[in-house]
Parts: sequence; C-alpha cells; structure tokens
Amino acid sequence: MNLRRILTVAINVFWEVIRDRILYLIVIFALLMGASVRLIPELAATTEKKIILDIGFAAISLLGLIVTVFVATGLVNKEIESRTVYVLVAKPISRAELIVGKHFGLSAVLGVLVAAMTVIYLAILSLSRIPYPLVSTLIAALFIWFELSLLAGVGILFGVFSSSLLATLLTFGIYLVGHSTRDLVALGKLTKNPGIEQLMMGLYLVLPDLERFNLRNDAVYGQIPHLAALITNVGYGLLYGVLLLSISIAIFSRREF
Repeated sequence: MNLRRILTVAINVFWEVIRDRILYLIVIFALLMGASVRLIPELAATTEKKIILDIGFAAISLLGLIVTVFVATGLVNKEIESRTVYVLVAKPISRAELIVGKHFGLSAVLGVLVAAMTVIYLAILSLSRIPYPLVSTLIAALFIWFELSLLAGVGILFGVFSSSLLATLLTFGIYLVGHSTRDLVALGKLTKNPGIEQLMMGLYLVLPDLERFNLRNDAVYGQIPHLAALITNVGYGLLYGVLLLSISIAIFSRREF
C-alpha cells in the first residue's frame, strides 16, 4: 500500500464529510450543554454537578455515534450505488488503499468533532464554575474517539457488502451488543449450562468489547485508570480495528464491478 495515496483518499473523505455540515452538531452540543447547565440545578439540588458532567460525556458519545454510523456505512456503499466505484478502481489505487484511506479520513473527522465538543464542554463547565477533573476528562474523551473509530471500521465493513439501511441497523446493533458483551458472559455463568457458557464466551470473543472504552464514570468521579489498563485497551482497539479493515478489504477485493 502506498501511504501517499492513502492520505489523498483520507483528505478527500475528510473534506467531503466536513462539507456535509457535520460540524453543525457542535452547535447542537453547545446548545444542549447550555440548556443542561441552566435546567439541571433546578431539578437536582444536590447532585446537579455530577449529572451535568455525565450529560456532557453522554452527548459527546451520542452525537459522535450518529455521525459514525450514518457516515461510515455509506462511505463505500454510496460509491457502489452511484457507480463512482468504477472510476476509483480504474485509477492507480488499490482497493485496500481505498478502504484504509476512507477509515483514516472518517477517523480524522471524528477526532475534530470530539475535540471541538470537549473544548466546548470544558469551557461551559469553567464559565459555570462547575469543578471537573481535567486529566480524567481528557482521557475519557480520547477513549470516546477510540470507540468511534472502531465503530467506523464496523460501519465500513457492513457497508462493503450490504445496503446502507441494513449496514446502519447492523452497526447500531453492534454498538448496543458491544456494551453488553460482559453481561452476556455473566449471564452464561448464571445458567450453569456449559453449552450456553461456551456460546456466550464465544460471542464475547467475536464481538467488540466496547465497555473497554467507556471511562465516563471514572471521569465524573475524577478517577484515572491504571496505565497498564489504558495501554491494554488501546492495543485491543487497534488490533480489532486492523481485523475489521482486513475483513473489509478481503470482501471488497472479491467484489466485481
């Protein structure tokens, strides 16, 4: 694979997504946080600060999820449906470079989106004189980006071989199940059935464990996870992301246009 061609695809994807007015979600986030700072203290007299902190992380994650799912599932699929894929595969660029470049471009957009929302989040907290743990907040925001980048790989994978609607539903499904895989393992142990336990453990190993990237509670209470755990979770995300892209490339390479 040629790095220059990958970067060219990534830059094109980045500006294409930006031109789709995705960054308007930043305005929505700012309005949501402003409303929360105004309304939550009237509804919760003693725990309003913790609630506001949690709402901010939840909003960053949710808005990022919406962008990830709807953009990632269409990155390759829309090229196929609009027939522009014929032009792309005719150029001196491999299908692997196309997949990797699109993932890098979307990951860059998600990085800008999460960074912008985090800055607004911290600014509103500071202006409202709400104390917050800076280091754990930044770590939690970084891991939200890791999770979204991993989901981008999931969306691209489903978009390679299915329609946009089906790929969107499947990606949302993976997000929901990915935050419940540990519960599946616990449920399997409760049944005390070896067959069900093995099935649940198999699902845990195959499906992404997205709870590894959920550090919102740690950030709200000012806790910083151990460095070894952070490195392990980052490594897990990188390996799983490489696996997703490899499968996407293998499927896309077998398709005939």
